Amino acid sequence: MLVLAVLAAAVLLAAGGTWVFYGSSWLRVEKVTTSGTEVLTPEQILTAAAVPVGAPMVGVDTEEIASRLRGRLPRIDSVDVVRSWPHGIGLKVTERKPVLLIRKDADFIEVDASGVRFDTVAKAPAGVPVLELSAEHSPSARRFDEARLLREAVGIAGALPEAIAKETLQVKVGSYDSVVLELTKGRTVVWGSGELGDAKGRALTALLKAAPDADHFDVSVPTAPAVSGS
Repeated sequence: MLVLAVLAAAVLLAAGGTWVFYGSSWLRVEKVTTSGTEVLTPEQILTAAAVPVGAPMVGVDTEEIASRLRGRLPRIDSVDVVRSWPHGIGLKVTERKPVLLIRKDADFIEVDASGVRFDTVAKAPAGVPVLELSAEHSPSARRFDEARLLREAVGIAGALPEAIAKETLQVKVGSYDSVVLELTKGRTVVWGSGELGDAKGRALTALLKAAPDADHFDVSVPTAPAVSGS
């Protein structure tokens, strides 16, 4: 009899627990919040997420919501969907950051540091350089096609020190090893290839401080940088 009583109690507890989580109004989604948005609006996030308000908290598929957000809003790099018991769902968004822009007629395609083209905007974001690709007649055009050169340009732009990136207006690619940066105030930088990017960034930072009035810099060989003009 004792065993039967224990089993009956266990069944009742399980049934009660199931009712609390799925049948009662105590643990249902009542509020959805967003955080981390910069360009996107909270309204865009909420609409794309389509969290089922009123549904049992335990039944919310957080992975499905995250996948839906990334699919509907390519600007989203990652998102955490978290339960905030007893009634909330939180959407913590990380947006992609453009490191390079590609002209498309009068608009600009934003490209992140991974080379993902995630949005087209009418106005160029401040502090993001524009790609100028003119490698059609380069001797290395067959070996380094446009897609490869774009990856190199993205890698260069994404690795620039923040202070230099903000002053870079254009990344001009003539071939794999002929990349020139156009900075503000009419300054130019011969960057060379995308190799040794960190060393080139450090060299350019030092040159800009040492020769603030110069207008031409060459860091293609970072161990022997050069500066000219005034």
